[in-house]
Amino acid sequence: MTSSNVENTRPPNKHLVVFQPSGRREYFSSSQTLLDAAKELGVPIESVCGGERWCAKCKVIIERGMENLSPLTLEEKQLLRDEELNSNYRLACCSEIRGDVVALVPEVSKAAVQVVRKPVREIPVKLDPAVKKYYVELKPPSLQDPLGDLDRLLEALRDSYGLDGLNIDYSVLRELPSTLREGNWKVTVTVWDSREIIRVEPGLVKEAYGLAVDIGTTTVVGYLLELSTGKLVSVYSMMNPQVPFGEDVMSRISYTIANPDGLEKLHSKILTGINLILLNTARDAGITYDDIYEIVLVGNTCMHHLFLKLDPQFLGRSPFPPTVHRAVNLKPRELGLNMWKAGNVHFLPVEAGFVGADNVGVLITVEPWKKSEVQLIIDIGTNGELVLGNNTRLLSASCATGPAFEGAHMKYGMRAAPGAIERVKIDPDSMEVEYETIEGEKARGICGSGIIEAMAEMFKAGVILKNGNINKDLRSPRLRQGEDGYEFILVPKEETAIGADIVVTQKDVRAIQLAKGAMYTGAKILMKHFGVRELDEVVLAGAFGSYIDREASMAIGLFPDCDLAKVKAVGNAAGDGARLALLSREKREEAYEVAKKVKYVELTVDPSFQSEFMKSMFFPHKEDPFPHLNHLWDNMPKQQGKV
Repeated sequence: MTSSNVENTRPPNKHLVVFQPSGRREYFSSSQTLLDAAKELGVPIESVCGGERWCAKCKVIIERGMENLSPLTLEEKQLLRDEELNSNYRLACCSEIRGDVVALVPEVSKAAVQVVRKPVREIPVKLDPAVKKYYVELKPPSLQDPLGDLDRLLEALRDSYGLDGLNIDYSVLRELPSTLREGNWKVTVTVWDSREIIRVEPGLVKEAYGLAVDIGTTTVVGYLLELSTGKLVSVYSMMNPQVPFGEDVMSRISYTIANPDGLEKLHSKILTGINLILLNTARDAGITYDDIYEIVLVGNTCMHHLFLKLDPQFLGRSPFPPTVHRAVNLKPRELGLNMWKAGNVHFLPVEAGFVGADNVGVLITVEPWKKSEVQLIIDIGTNGELVLGNNTRLLSASCATGPAFEGAHMKYGMRAAPGAIERVKIDPDSMEVEYETIEGEKARGICGSGIIEAMAEMFKAGVILKNGNINKDLRSPRLRQGEDGYEFILVPKEETAIGADIVVTQKDVRAIQLAKGAMYTGAKILMKHFGVRELDEVVLAGAFGSYIDREASMAIGLFPDCDLAKVKAVGNAAGDGARLALLSREKREEAYEVAKKVKYVELTVDPSFQSEFMKSMFFPHKEDPFPHLNHLWDNMPKQQGKV
């Protein structure tokens, strides 16, 4: 094709953008950034902050057309190193398109597919699903008995099963006459919550299916269950499709405020994701969409609002009120979900502004109100949630911790994808580092569990001092001065997949101090409000909580001292709660009651918040003792001082 022909095919006022090494290309307008272009073309590029210009993960190298981009921004000058600026690096989120551009996505910026690891465990439950099937045989109408079809059906259900006062979905009512006659007056009736007929099928049909869904800020997982037996049939996990629009809840709330179609876009993205889960679980089970009658969902309050297309902007403003506290029931057809049209969509109740239905799911799984021991339940996700209490009362709080632990604020932080460092051990004498990566691939970065172990190991080895400073007096070739202060080399570039040393910087340590300090502060304030100085048990919920090392977590001060034998992980308890609510109406009632019972504590208005937070920034804490870790402190280098 000649150049003149190329120009003839160019849309007016559009500019050609080519991404290498994939070669994907398209024309874009001047109002768009390179990050916008990458999203539209499906180019896998990291964007932890969703374009908010603070994570510096979306680096690209401009091979041609640097003059066709908007000028360097202040954020780029602050976030990019001098050698990167001299090598034509730009941040895709800051680079507005003014002309034709060819951009290379370097290995360090490529978004790897996250390994979604949410283990499934057996959960005992007394079966009483909201959706049940009833087989009835009716007398055909006659001149002597001309009773209407619906009345005849209702009478049979009342006489055979004691079901009274039932309504019927309009779409089912319209099809009722033909269905009854097709089945020769022998039909199976599907009833929701003993109050509405949602399907009538000819003949005897025994099986009915439901889907439990945990909408996490970062990952979404769906569990397909056969409702009459409670059997888990299929599980499907995926990245939350909203992640490119912001890694954390505040970024997504900001997106809906800044963009007129923002709420519509984020709502549409999560519905697309849920429909993909419906497709894959149904295919795996060998059933059709029409065999799935109910979805029960949990998620934090922001995910709840985005799924239901409720304006989330007031969640980001004091006093952070949700649109609705109570459970929500909707028809799938109102949302465009690919399942039985007359079925039900049930979203568990939310507790408070940032403590949502996912936390309610955790509570009905762990059941702290049934125990006399004081439990601290930590759901470590992108949005950290805390519950403290026992059979006397329950307190809850929310902490912004997740993005740091999931790599958002780490120089080489990344999601739990192949090549992510997930285990770290440091020899305190030689400073040699042993590490493991996900799927054994060459190291690309470090994920949450690896971050916590790296911090704990560096602290125990004397690389990090109690106040969080990297020990500049340490004599080791792994310690060096970098642009972000002193840094420690975890993996030399010869062993990495990105051609660069993977390091932990002083800036990285500060980010973890802030995150773990927020979590510890939350626990201390809840303990103060509850009136206890010690914890009897610590429960780590969430997929992340299942993979972090208990001792390392306590060693950095993620939570107060506790007998390590009483620190346990319960897996994806939020998802388990959704499964329980799908299989048990009693659990739904429990969810309703516990959401009302839990007292939410707004941490930042507590008068001791600032002082507690400053003390919690230390490793593991400035003042609090950790007697259950004395075996670690006895072996620590002298320069650390007394812990």
